[in-house]
Amino acid sequence: MGNILTCCMCPRASRELDQHQGSVCPCGSEIYKAAAGDMIAGVPVAAAVEPGEVTFEAGEGLHVHHICEREMPEDIPLESNSSDHPKASTIFLRKSQTDVQEKRKSNYTKHVSTERFTQQYSSCSTIFLDDSTASQPHLTMTLKSVTLAIYYHIKQRDADRSLGIFDERLHPLTREEVLEEYFKYDPEHKFIFRFVRTLFKAKRLTAEFAIVSLIYIERLVSYADIDICPTNWKRIVLGAILLASKVWSDMAVWNEDYCKLFENITVEEMNELERQFLKLINYNIGVTGSVYSRFYFDLRTLAHDNGLYSPVYLLDRERAWKLEAFSRMEKYKVFYSAAKNGSLSADDLIHLQRAKAILF
Repeated sequence: MGNILTCCMCPRASRELDQHQGSVCPCGSEIYKAAAGDMIAGVPVAAAVEPGEVTFEAGEGLHVHHICEREMPEDIPLESNSSDHPKASTIFLRKSQTDVQEKRKSNYTKHVSTERFTQQYSSCSTIFLDDSTASQPHLTMTLKSVTLAIYYHIKQRDADRSLGIFDERLHPLTREEVLEEYFKYDPEHKFIFRFVRTLFKAKRLTAEFAIVSLIYIERLVSYADIDICPTNWKRIVLGAILLASKVWSDMAVWNEDYCKLFENITVEEMNELERQFLKLINYNIGVTGSVYSRFYFDLRTLAHDNGLYSPVYLLDRERAWKLEAFSRMEKYKVFYSAAKNGSLSADDLIHLQRAKAILF
C-alpha cells in the first residue's frame, strides 16, 4: 500500500479530489441515491428472511513487521479457503448452486430451454468472441457478476453474524432516517449493482478491482466468521473496494475522497473501517494470479448459470489482427520486464529482438 501511513492514521494528509488524476465527482443526489438504493425504492415484496476486536501487535523494540510478512492464522486451512487457495471452491459459487438447480428443475418441468434463443455459437466457418479476458475483463459484466455473487452471499447466508464496525444501523452512510423494517429484507441484485457501479464510476476503477474486492470479501467472511446480511453489506463492500483500490492501484484513491461520496461518514470513520477490515483479514492483502483466475472463471460460470452473457462479436480479419498484435505486445512486456531484471537467456534475447521488429 503506497500510502499506508496516511490512509489509516492521518486524515488530513489527503489531496483534494479535484487534483486526483482520473477522479470524477458525480452530483450529490446520484451517489446518495445509490447509497440508499433500495431504501428509496421502498421495501421489496419478497418475504423476509429470519434473521468481535483484533489488536495490532508490533515486534520487539522498534521493529514492525510488514503486513506481507505476517503469518497466516493456524486455525484456517488454506486448502479450504478459496481466497487463498486456487483449488478450493469459491463460496459464492457454492451458494448459488441451490438456486441454479431449482431453476433447471423448474425449466425441465415446464419444458423451457435454459439457453437464450438468440445465443450465438461458433462453427467451423464463423467464430464469435467477447472482449472479456482474465487480464482485461468486461467492466459491466464483471460488476454484474460480482454483485450477483454478493447477492447470493446475502440470500444464502447461514445466519446474521456481524460486527459493529460494519453495521449500517450504527454507522449510517446517509443522513436520511432508515426504518428498521428496511433491514429485514434482502436487497435485490439491481440495488447492489447500482451501489457498486456508482462507486466504480466515481473513481474510474477498472473491472480487476471488482474481482479483487470480491476476494477480500470472501476472505473477510472466512477469517472473521461473519455473514453478509442486509445490515452490513454496504459497509463491507465499501471497505473491500477501498482496500483493493489502495493495494492494487498506482494512483490510489484517498479516504477523504471516498468520504465526499457520502453525506454521513467522516474521514475518521473511513479510517477505522479500513483498519478493522485489515485486522480482520489478518493483513493478508496478497492475491496470487491463480486465485484471481479462479475467481474470474467462477464469475463467468455464475453469470452463465444466471443468464448473463457478455456481448459477442464476429471474429473478422481486423479483429484477428488486433488480437494477434495484443498478444505480441503482452509477450513483449514480459520480455522487457525480464530484461530489466537481467534474467534473459540468449534465446530470450533473440525473441525480444523479433518482437521489437514486429511491433516497431
